[in-house]
Amino acid sequence: MMAFDLALAGKALLGALAVLLISLLSQSRYFFIAGLVPLFPTFALIAHYIVGSGRGAAALRQTALFGLWSLLPYAVYLLAVYQLAGRLSLPLTLLAATACWTLAAGLLLWGWHYWMH
Repeated sequence: MMAFDLALAGKALLGALAVLLISLLSQSRYFFIAGLVPLFPTFALIAHYIVGSGRGAAALRQTALFGLWSLLPYAVYLLAVYQLAGRLSLPLTLLAATACWTLAAGLLLWGWHYWMH
């Protein structure tokens, strides 16, 4: 049997709290703030700590730079949702927007590998 991992449980609790906060905000008159909650850098903090402590400042800087570029696929996703909402059903809107994100993320990975290596 696996030992209980307190750090993993803490991360799961943070995720559950984020979902709860999104749910509560989406039902309030400030529903639009629900779009900000997922952008709290929880996973970025974890990744930056691991990279920075394991690989040093240069790797952390490169990780941060890639993180900035990774905002582009997210922007593509949001633009797709904005354009498709009301034109398609909600599931199709989200599926198409996710496909747009996947394509943009793939292009970003290809471009990063091509230009940065």
